[in-house]
Amino acid sequence: WNPDVVHLATPDRLGFAALKWAEKEGLPIVSSYHTHFPSYLSYYRAGALEPLLWRLARRFYNRVQEVFVPTPSMAAVLREHGITAPIDLWPRGVETDRFTPEARSSLWREKQGFAEDDVVITFVSRLVKEKSVDVYADVVSRLRARGLPVRGLVVGSGPEREAMEARSPEAVFTGHLSGEEIAAAYASSDIFLFPSETETFGNVTLEAMASGLPAVCADAVGSSSLVVDGGTGYLCPPRDVDAFTDATARLVQDPALRQRLGKAARKRALTYDWDAILGRVADRYRLAASGVAQDV
Repeated sequence: WNPDVVHLATPDRLGFAALKWAEKEGLPIVSSYHTHFPSYLSYYRAGALEPLLWRLARRFYNRVQEVFVPTPSMAAVLREHGITAPIDLWPRGVETDRFTPEARSSLWREKQGFAEDDVVITFVSRLVKEKSVDVYADVVSRLRARGLPVRGLVVGSGPEREAMEARSPEAVFTGHLSGEEIAAAYASSDIFLFPSETETFGNVTLEAMASGLPAVCADAVGSSSLVVDGGTGYLCPPRDVDAFTDATARLVQDPALRQRLGKAARKRALTYDWDAILGRVADRYRLAASGVAQDV
């Protein structure tokens, strides 16, 4: 076995072992930053461990030839924490033929118990603390307290589901969905609300945008490179429930605004074509194999 390039995904025990092996073999090594682990710590009262994680990250990423990141803002974070290896962009793509406004279904909405005039506010994710599930629940609750005709739709599973159901008894919880079901869930919604600040790239945000939904997201690394504030949705300060509530209320109360921003979101999502994105990564592999690395 004689690979041309070794691509390492995570600076864990296996990642360090593979790094050591590839160095011993004299092979070109690249890596990618998929999960922003340091941002999870505060949700589990372990913030004191953040310097240790960044120290491990520097020991790992500064030994590779190139690091792929999903957004320029993520590249900036790595630079701030002492990652000096060349960095290049590897954004995610979306299946725009699957995630499309055409998947909207009045029958699907009816099966979930939504009325025709309900404004459905959707959250799609693992149901864990670091996705700011409490912020989502608080926002929907506040909007209903204002008398606005909103219903929550929560797609996904995880340890926080029971707590979310207790806080949002009016919401529909579908559990994990895939295929045509998840596409229908997005397109049959009206607003995508995703307050998570721990993403490296907002895959679910991009899927929602491709489905024609305006997105209200945290102004943080994962979403700030996707959502155009005031153009395809709104960006709010992380964990600022008041800001998220006000931004979402504007969309609830103005159907024309929802439609305009949703169309713009779909148009922006169409630029994330998988073939072009993966072709670029293949080109970076070829350059790495030839000993060439260029920073973004």
